This record gives sequence, structure tokens and C-alpha cells, in this order.
Amino acid sequence: MTFPSALEEHFRLWPPQKAALKKLGIKTIADLLYHFPSRYGDTSEMKNVANLAQGETAVVFGKISGLKMSKGFRTKISMAEGLIEDGTGKIKAVWFNQPYLAKMTAEGALVRIEGKISERKKTGELYFSNPKIETVDKLPTGVGDSLFGAAGEKHSLYPVYPESRGVTSNWIYHAVGKIFKSGILENFPDLIPKDILSKYNLPGVKTALVWIHAPQKTSDALAARKRFAFEEVFLIQLQKQRAKKEWQKNSSCSINHAEEHIKKFTSRFSFPLTSAQERAIAAILADFKKNFAMSRLLEGDVGSGKTAVAATTAYAAVTTTPRNQNFGNLQVAYMCPTEILAAQHFESFIKYFSHLPVQIALITGSGCRKFPSKVNPDGWTDISRNQLLKWVANGEIPILIGTHALIQKSVKFKNLAYVIIDEQHRFGTAQRQKLVRKDHIAPHLLSMTATPIPRTLALTIYGDLDLTLLDEMPPGRKPIITEIVLPNGREAVYEKIRMELKAGRQTFVICPRIDEPDPTKALAVQAKSAKAETKRLKEKIFPELTVAVMHSKLKDGEKEKVMDRFRNGKIDILVSTSVVEVGVNVPNATVIVIEGAERFGLAQLHQLRGRVLRSTHQAYCYVFAETNSKAVVARLDALRRAKDGFELAEYDLKFRGAGELSGRQQWGVSDIAMEALQNLKMVEAARAEAGRLIAEDETLSRYPLLAESIKTRDGEVHFE
Repeated sequence: MTFPSALEEHFRLWPPQKAALKKLGIKTIADLLYHFPSRYGDTSEMKNVANLAQGETAVVFGKISGLKMSKGFRTKISMAEGLIEDGTGKIKAVWFNQPYLAKMTAEGALVRIEGKISERKKTGELYFSNPKIETVDKLPTGVGDSLFGAAGEKHSLYPVYPESRGVTSNWIYHAVGKIFKSGILENFPDLIPKDILSKYNLPGVKTALVWIHAPQKTSDALAARKRFAFEEVFLIQLQKQRAKKEWQKNSSCSINHAEEHIKKFTSRFSFPLTSAQERAIAAILADFKKNFAMSRLLEGDVGSGKTAVAATTAYAAVTTTPRNQNFGNLQVAYMCPTEILAAQHFESFIKYFSHLPVQIALITGSGCRKFPSKVNPDGWTDISRNQLLKWVANGEIPILIGTHALIQKSVKFKNLAYVIIDEQHRFGTAQRQKLVRKDHIAPHLLSMTATPIPRTLALTIYGDLDLTLLDEMPPGRKPIITEIVLPNGREAVYEKIRMELKAGRQTFVICPRIDEPDPTKALAVQAKSAKAETKRLKEKIFPELTVAVMHSKLKDGEKEKVMDRFRNGKIDILVSTSVVEVGVNVPNATVIVIEGAERFGLAQLHQLRGRVLRSTHQAYCYVFAETNSKAVVARLDALRRAKDGFELAEYDLKFRGAGELSGRQQWGVSDIAMEALQNLKMVEAARAEAGRLIAEDETLSRYPLLAESIKTRDGEVHFE
């Protein structure tokens, strides 16, 4: 047994187990050892059936029988039920709306049941309500002989692992035990240098693996989690610090600009710049003068004016002549995540540059446009892709705006000096290198995001980018009024929306899914769909108004037509999925309704709310919850109280449980590292140590294990 060897070489795996392990990202022995428990149970707190009490949450081990599917007598709700017996008594377990569970557990199986104890009002009978169920093949984990220690050694803590249908926490526990018994840990390599382990009092990897999978006390588990959290953040920091150093080896175009010209350009804006915008512009212009390529992240709340910063700095680039020339101009590429947003920024840049002899073009999968048009000097015209590519290649188009089409091989710039990436802060090193010219001249890079990012996360994930914050809003913006609406409060809110629509305003309604859920699928998400809600609002709630739908399954041309009609006031209510989350600008829309709000993250809710923060009119956000749960309402209330997105992001990171962080999906890091990101001192320590190692030994030649690990990680933690 070796660390890189595949699990199926040492374990007999059935097809459902293989599928579940693949879903969990577990392929090798090392993957399984690094699949850490999400929490720990305590066998000393286990209950017998005879000792259960109404209202408590309990864990019971026993034999299950009488499994069957049924329906509620009055409610007609589908359910599964069974009887648990442990020698001290029997208790019924009931799973509402999950009848399929009756088929998933064998009659007479030994099971572990965990859940809340409820009481039937009429009979006083106790029962488990929607408990978690898991089959076991022997005594509870941690009782009797421990798989991880000597015979007779008692462990009261037992690990509870993230699992997937086909692989239970109990299976993972026994598999890890088998690996430990093989003696493999004796040769497990430690990535972290000994001096760093000693400096921060971190356990070695062998000790940490035992402590995290089989802790004898809670402090062992915490020490192990701290060590592995530090390890992951440290590796990301090494990767980012080295990438930054590598990027700075590229020379770049020096962009010269007279301060009075910049002031003259911004004086034409219909609004005064905020102090934060002025600081951001100054930082970018200072970077333009350095002898290496800028790599900066501009993080600003929704509506804080990032586009104005982008336009001003783009002006500095396109009014600078290329090196060793006294004619022509440098070029700017502006990349957007969607065609809708690209078209919107094309229109914005036309307004910013219409008084100057600067040509601006748009390239997307749907077609190409150029401003100004010979036929209409104040407007744009459609042009062929081939013609546009020729003009870009010979330098005639100073500003090119588009989607990912911008970095295709067919798009060649003559003097590309500045790349702006909007809401693509996950643009990885690999894509960035595509922008470097053959003569090793790299364009300056500005990534922009309205996604609020906690400081520790920004320092880690974007360790290769310099950070600039736009932490002020333009003057005159009124704070949005956010209201949490529980299931019984809908009608009153619809009347408030009707009043706003009568005043000539418009409304967004956001739904979690496009189509209605399939009732035949057991695990289908039960949530409002955009299509069904459009029909309901049209026919039953606002029959006198124009209601339209928008979602990702529409073709790009159809999306643009819908958005144009909405922008032009021809649609009163736009029902959409979160496809409108990023950057869509409709100043007359002052109301947004978010259905099934508990299904969205707080940062995403804040992004959606920003769709109606585009004017000086009072804006309203109605957050519709599908439950009265105190935990859900408390979390949504943070959205109502937060002053800005940065505060909200910190709240979300601090109060979400480890199992809800989903760091791997969202940021490319594990949940254990996301936990570490709540600890600023740990992040700063990992950053400092990574910076020191790279400064002393850029290729990490003295640390071959680290060098190999970084090489493996390249491509994994690119935020694409």
C-alpha cells in the first residue's frame, strides 16, 4: 500500500461506492487520509431508547424493522417509517417527504439514528422526526477495541465524515483504520519544514493524521485541524507568491499620462469621483509607470463605481503611444463574463469616450460591433468578425470589449498594454500567460469584482494580486430598504410592489431554478421556478402589467432582446434566475423580490440586491423565505442589517458551519482551509513564511516535496 495507489487496489468497491468516492474527490490512499471528519460524536453521550425525552437531539444504535412507505392520514404527505429497538425499548422513526428511504435500508439491519425526538400530541408517543440514518456492521465507532489503537483502548470520540450516497461515514472510518493498520504512516512525508512546525507549535503529519481521524480528546482534534489548515493556506500562499514573482519577470508597456489630462477626462462625468475612486485610479496609474506588469484586484461593492475607474485608466493607456513610436496608441482589452454585460459596458464606454477620436469595438459569440459608425457618427454599427480582427491586429481599434472570445488565438493585438477583467477574478495564471507577447512583454492586468471577499480570503486566494478597495458609495445613493418576508406576509408585499410599479418603476423577481422540479425524483430541489412564477404573476397577481422571463437556457440573442425591452421600460416585472446577478444595470428598477432566499449565499443575495442600487430613487429588496426557521431568519436578517458587502462577507465566513462553507466548490480550497480563513493571524503567518521561502529559494530546490506539491496544485487552484 502506497500513498498514490488507487483505493480499488486495496478495497473491494461496488459501482455505487466508486461513484460516491469520485463525487467526494477520493481516488487514492492519500485522498482518503486527507478526507477529514466534519465533526465528532461522543459515545459517552449516546442514549438508550428508554432514556429519550421529547425535544432533545439524540443518537441511538439499534436494529431497524417494520420499514414501510405510507401517507399521512389527513395531510396525505408521503413518508417512510420504521421501528428502532436497542434492548431497552422501541421507538418509531418517521421521514416526511422521503418515502424512498424505506427501500434504502435492509430489514433487520443494525443502524445508527441521529435526530430530534418529537411527541405525538394525542398519544404522547415519542418518535424520531426526519433523523439521519446510517447502517453499521458492528458496535458503535469508538466503543470497545479501537481500530486506531491497541486492543482494549477506549476512545469516546468518533469521527463523522462528509459522505455521499453509496459511501457512509462508517465505511470511511473503517477504511481509514485499515490504512493505519498497514503501517503506512511510518513513511508519510511531511510537507511543512521542521523549523516552521516548531515555530508555530504544530504537530507533525503522522501525529496530526492520527489526531484528526481518532482523537482521544477534543484538543487533539483541534490541534490537528489547525495544522492541516495552516498547511493548505501555506501551500496556496507559496503558489501565489511564486506566480507573482514569475509574472513580474515580464516587462510591460510604460503608460505615461499627464495629470491634467486625467482630470479633464473625469470632469466630463455626470458625477464627482469618490475619494476611494481617486485612490484606486492613482494606484493603477502609479503601477503603469513601473518596469513590470501590474497585477491588481479592484474590489468594490455593487454600485461603487468600478467602471468609471476602468474607463479612466483605459483613457491613460489609449492616449499613450507605443514604445519607440511617435504615432499610434496602446490597446486595451476589457473582458466580461456574459454577453449581456459586455454589451452593457460597450454602451458605457461609448458615453465615456464619445467626445474623443477613439474607436471602440465589441466582440462576442453573437457578433461584432464598432463605434463610431461612418453612417451614424453618434452610434455603433454591426461589422464582420474578420474585419474587426484585421483592425485589432493593425492597431486601429484601441479598445476592444468582449467575452472570453477576447483570448482566443484568432484575436491578435498589435499593442495590447492593458487588460481589464470584470467579475473574472478567478482568471488563472494559465489564461494570464496567454496574454504575454512572444517578446515577453505582458499587459497590465486589472481584475474587478463586486463579490464581497473577507480580508483573509483575499490575502490567500489572491495572494499574487495587489488589492485595492472601493469602500465608498457615490453621493446621493439612498440605503436600500431590505425586508425579510415569511410565508404569511406575501400579500402585503405585493401591494407595496404594486404602488411602486404605479409610480413608473420596475421590478426584478429572482427564482432559484428555471423549471418546476420533477415530482418523480426523490432528491429534486423543491423551489420556485422562474417559468411557473412568471405564469402565476401574469395570471393571478399582476394581470394588468407586463411580465417577462429570463434564464440561462435562452439564447444570447433572446436574452439581449429581453434585457433591452426591460431597460427601455417595456417590461414591468422581469422574472429571472440569478443570471442577472452580475452587473446588469437598469436604473429604473427599484424593487427586487428574491424567492427561496435561504437557498442563496449571503454574498449572492447581496449581489442580487445590488441590481436595484443603480439610481437615486429609493430601492427595496423583499427577501422571501420558504420557512419560519429561526436559524434561517437570523441569517437573512444579517443581510438586512449589514451596512455593506464587506461586513456581510465577514459575517458569512464567521457564522456558517464548517459543513456549509463549500470552499472547494466556490474558491478551490477545502472546508478545513475555509475554517482557517477565520483566523487572520494564521493567514498572515502562512503568508509571511511562504514569502520568506520564495525570497530565499524561488524554485524551492531545497524543499523538493514542496516544489512537487506546488507543481501538482498548479491547475487546481486557478480561479477560472
